[in-house]
Amino acid sequence: MVESTARLRQVRITPQKARRVVDLIRGKQAAEALAILKFSPQAAATPVYKLVASAMANAKVKADAESSYLDEQDLFIQRAYVDEGTTLKRFQPRAQGRAFRINKRTSHITVVLSTPVADAENSPVQKKTVQKKGNR
Repeated sequence: MVESTARLRQVRITPQKARRVVDLIRGKQAAEALAILKFSPQAAATPVYKLVASAMANAKVKADAESSYLDEQDLFIQRAYVDEGTTLKRFQPRAQGRAFRINKRTSHITVVLSTPVADAENSPVQKKTVQKKGNR
């Protein structure tokens, strides 16, 4: 199982707007996520597209280092989340000598790609036991 991570820090997009885009691709296949992001009209789609492409490249390099086979069609987005970065605080002059505060928010975006687990025994899904109904 190959797992690769890509992080993008201090992106000048508000976390709320970036989360809308990241929610579109969470859990999807990596190639499908790139297609969704390419045609998504939101401004946050461009940096997230580059981030997913970077994570795919990281997975390829990691697989080459481990001397294992990696098919890019097997990669899927295991985790994708947006954290709030630093906020740039600016002031804009207003009427009668007042000042109006403007918060320019930034985001930290993280994408984790992985391949599915080959063995069913290693998966975290628990097997259900079937109880037989007996005579009373």
